[in-house]
Amino acid sequence: MSSTTSPGSLAASSDPYDRPIEPGDKRINRVHSIPFLLAHLLPLAAIFVKVTWTDVILCAGLYLVRMMLITGGYHRYFSHRSYRLSRVPQFILAFAGTTAVQKGPLWWAAHHRAHHRFSDTDRDVHSPQHGFFWSHVGWILSDRFKETNRDAIRDLTRFPELVWVDRYNWIGPWALAAGCFLIGGWGGLFIGFFLSTVLVWHGTFAINSMAHVFGKRRYATTDTSRNSFLLAMLTFGEGWHNNHHHYQASARQGFFWWEWDPTYYALRVLAVARVVKDLKAPSKKMRRAGRIKDGQFDVGMFRKHFNQALSAAAMSVGTLTSAPAQLIAGAGQAVQGARSAVADARTATSEALDARLEAARRSFEELTEATRRAADELGNLSRSYQRNLLLHDDA
Repeated sequence: MSSTTSPGSLAASSDPYDRPIEPGDKRINRVHSIPFLLAHLLPLAAIFVKVTWTDVILCAGLYLVRMMLITGGYHRYFSHRSYRLSRVPQFILAFAGTTAVQKGPLWWAAHHRAHHRFSDTDRDVHSPQHGFFWSHVGWILSDRFKETNRDAIRDLTRFPELVWVDRYNWIGPWALAAGCFLIGGWGGLFIGFFLSTVLVWHGTFAINSMAHVFGKRRYATTDTSRNSFLLAMLTFGEGWHNNHHHYQASARQGFFWWEWDPTYYALRVLAVARVVKDLKAPSKKMRRAGRIKDGQFDVGMFRKHFNQALSAAAMSVGTLTSAPAQLIAGAGQAVQGARSAVADARTATSEALDARLEAARRSFEELTEATRRAADELGNLSRSYQRNLLLHDDA
């Protein structure tokens, strides 16, 4: 992943996310992917240099700090505004976050907000429904999502210092790499900087590719998000992904005491120090609302299975459409002596089958459209209920 972004990348245009992801969008930009691939190879160069415990500790420390900068900064602050900061800490958080080499905070927040807006649909930025590779890393290496949509982050672009950090997001990584080299030499660079960077990348990417596939669902959301203890351990609390999609504005993603969420613990410490303000957390009523075990309609999983069944049915209809012609063609070759009779029978049979197939196809399309509308309505009602619940809690 290249950390540099051209000055013109903050393009003010119509919503680029509001269209389906087509096969052509999934083409990888091979030239721009070279730095990303090199970053994976450079840690292997450590076999040619002396690696010390200082380098290993540097790697572990930078993984911890930079993962929290992504989880607590890029994600919970810039993407979801789950707490408040004054402008100086906000700038420091934005600049420090760039050292994780995941582009700038505005680019990151704009794309993450788009993910929530179209979660697990054909417009989702990185849904696993488009395949593991695409959801894990392919979407970053393609040209489709290279731009930053200003309209999605107007609350952030009003701060010129954040626009500057986003535009020059390469300064932080280069400065950190130089610092690692000064501390540990080549071992500090290859292990301390590059290895920890790759680990932070794939820890973050695992939430996109795995947290909608593996784990358990507590809440009925309009997507397929899940809670995973393992992912929460690796990402310091981000693995409680179903909790997060249930209440996106919460700075606390581990809703219960047994759900490991060190990012939230760190934010609590900063709140005590009065650096962080208005730290949002779910109320008891919110934690109890929308639970699948209480009978809440799980529209997200319904949509997933319904779309799978719809695709299988469409393939079956396509097979049925071509079958009569193939059968009749075979019969025509076998019964060459009765060509005119076979031709008449073929025409009559084909017309009758075509009429029945067309009627069945129309009924099927009407049924599926009505089912989709009903599922969407249930999802909208569920979201409205949760919004009213939040307004009631705030009051």
